[in-house]
Amino acid sequence: MASKSVLGIVLAGGAGTRLSPLTADRAKPAVPFGGLYRLIDFALSNLANGGIRKICVLTQYKSHSLDRHISTTWRMSSLLGNYVTPVPAQQRLGPHWYTGSADAIFQSMNLINDERPDIVIVFGADHVYRMDPMQLIDHHVRHGAGVTVAAIPVPRSEASAFGIVGVGADGRTIDAFLEKPSDPPPMPGNADMSYSSMGNYVFDTDVLVDALRKDADDDSSRHDIGGNIIPNLVQNGSAHAYDFSLNEVPGATPRDAGYWRDVGSLESYFDAHMDLCAVEPIFNLYNDQWPILTSVPSLPPAKFVHEAGDRVGRAIDSLVSPGVVISGGLVRQSVLSPGVRVNSWATVERSVLLHNTKIGRHAVVRDAIIDKNVTVPEWAQVGVDKDHDRARGFVVSAGGITVVGKGQEVVP
Repeated sequence: MASKSVLGIVLAGGAGTRLSPLTADRAKPAVPFGGLYRLIDFALSNLANGGIRKICVLTQYKSHSLDRHISTTWRMSSLLGNYVTPVPAQQRLGPHWYTGSADAIFQSMNLINDERPDIVIVFGADHVYRMDPMQLIDHHVRHGAGVTVAAIPVPRSEASAFGIVGVGADGRTIDAFLEKPSDPPPMPGNADMSYSSMGNYVFDTDVLVDALRKDADDDSSRHDIGGNIIPNLVQNGSAHAYDFSLNEVPGATPRDAGYWRDVGSLESYFDAHMDLCAVEPIFNLYNDQWPILTSVPSLPPAKFVHEAGDRVGRAIDSLVSPGVVISGGLVRQSVLSPGVRVNSWATVERSVLLHNTKIGRHAVVRDAIIDKNVTVPEWAQVGVDKDHDRARGFVVSAGGITVVGKGQEVVP
């Protein structure tokens, strides 16, 4: 591997409509997560921790806050040629925006031509997980694949909800790449499990370039990597699978090893936050051997005040960010982003509060996601009565999570 040069490409151009209203004025990879982070920090941290430090982030929709985050947080020393750079859609090949993930890379072919890497590793920008990408690349090179798809085992009974990878008897050569199949192919040796594509790929550069050019000439294509590029490479036998469960990340605990969650919906976004809150979290942010990197705001430490009768500031099974003040309120199983304030006799349970949210006295917030700069006034309730939430114009997910959009007014 020492002689192989690698270019990282992170696909961050999706509109993220299933996360609305959190994506009403920001790109999905820029959505805050876990108090301090943005979703894109997980993909970038995995690449950087793995030693891949030439990274292009392809952006398109509502990308201002994402571009700003990358430019201010992910600055690398250029002394050794390292960089993380946002690359907006530029209409290099005509007056049209990206029509799919493959088209995004094809329209940005100058990045590959300028860098001339041996290998291109392509990651999605909206998954929560830890992964050492060099183990994926080593597997790719060792077996002589044209493309290697990172795949995670999922129960076969649930596999019809995913893009599924079918492999041959050798356990790695892909013989089928199926989108939400009704009869998912089992993993070799385990009839109860199937391989789901993670949306992370390693390509030999010449294989990728050739496949993109052929795809661009196909008017019937959706120009999607998973939907078009990979199935085409499967046909010529050059596509392999890599079992993500074999990836060993330094510092991982037995409980969070192999964790991966696609947070493309409100339900999965909320559930991933709840995974952080347990005493032994399902996903552990406290792994200092493989840190999730970001820019921490210059704010004072979190503060808990008042201890008088039932007016006690406390947080239980929760993540509390810098700048938070819990002033006589109760927080349970929740994640609080910087600048949040919870006032006296207020209750916050199983909720995600984004930056600068204010919870008034005696207010109740339960099973909710509240975006930035929202004030919940005294005695108001959010998430308690779902019909009342809908009547006030709030989104209520199928699983009963109330979502208040950025700056949205909350009336009692």
